[in-house]
Amino acid sequence: MKKKKETVAMILAGGQGNRLGALTSTDAKPSVSFGGKYRIIDFVLSNCANSGIDTIGILTQYQPLTLNEYIGNGQPWDLDRSTGGVQILPPYQSKSTDWYKGTANAIYQNLNFIEKYSPQFVLVLSGDHIYKMDYSKLIEYHKSKNASCTIAVKEVNLKEARRFGIMTYDYNFKINSFEEKPEIPKGTSASMGIYVFSTDTLMQYLKQDNENDKSSKDFGKDIIPHMINNNESVFAYTFDGYWKDVGTVESLWEANMDMLGDSPVFSTADRQWKIRSRSNAEPPQFVGGDAKIVNSNITEGCIINGTVENSVIAQGVYIARGARVVDSVIFDRVKILEGASVIHSIVDADSVIGKGATVGREDYLAPITVINKSAQVNDGDKIV
Repeated sequence: MKKKKETVAMILAGGQGNRLGALTSTDAKPSVSFGGKYRIIDFVLSNCANSGIDTIGILTQYQPLTLNEYIGNGQPWDLDRSTGGVQILPPYQSKSTDWYKGTANAIYQNLNFIEKYSPQFVLVLSGDHIYKMDYSKLIEYHKSKNASCTIAVKEVNLKEARRFGIMTYDYNFKINSFEEKPEIPKGTSASMGIYVFSTDTLMQYLKQDNENDKSSKDFGKDIIPHMINNNESVFAYTFDGYWKDVGTVESLWEANMDMLGDSPVFSTADRQWKIRSRSNAEPPQFVGGDAKIVNSNITEGCIINGTVENSVIAQGVYIARGARVVDSVIFDRVKILEGASVIHSIVDADSVIGKGATVGREDYLAPITVINKSAQVNDGDKIV
């Protein structure tokens, strides 16, 4: 007997994240650290839990081990269920399946998971964005429009538009054109990579797409334009809250900086919309008598004896006396030794910055400096 759910969420979490460089050399993009105590995927999982969606498939592919271990049974997000809950869905080999060839193909290969719950709607989400959204409102909007598909839309700067799927729509918000990452954008209404589909329509288009050898098996490049060309009821759902695609080193750094300040651009302090994470049991942070901390987030387990300004410091970080961290993002368990300086940089987990070493530079027009996971920067070295 099928266990019926109104909505099943499918989270695309298999991206390699090439534009994040060394930060994704051993981990999938959704498992990258964010905001001191979170990983990127915490935001979409928390949104699902807060929106009352408790049946979720997480589609993994690239470097999935860390992500799989982190998610576990979903308990930290209150998503451990006897019926539904969180299930990891890696690609598998059989007569008709292979590595995921695109976002649409990833969902197609897991139609059996969707069919298991006979949902009325399928919510397709990306696992690598930072935002807070009540998906229940999106689904209610989808119902009110009697839509085949609804796409969450965010206005972006024209200079950024080429990074996204760009659409135009009429006065009733019905979408009449959609182009994935256009060279010359027709507008600034960008897809957030958040889709609600009526299940029967989704299955119809996925099956048709799978039989098309010329298709790239992608929602933005193939499925959505095909639906619009067929005059399906595809609608835009406008979103005016904070949303950041952290697919580049610069955007990841910017999103971390957005959490700082007396009135941060983005905050996780909202008790009505908690962002949950799987956190280790760490002792309280210790701030030494010679330490100086200005406008920074310091996570539990840290020992701070040096200077920290405008920075995000993850759990278990050690900053020695005389060390200086400015405008930087420091991941878990990094050690920054006596006299070292880290400026305008991201330092991945378990790295050691030696005595008197310099990482990054004050020239903020230059690219952000990134230090690999478990790297050893020798005493006195300069890395810019």
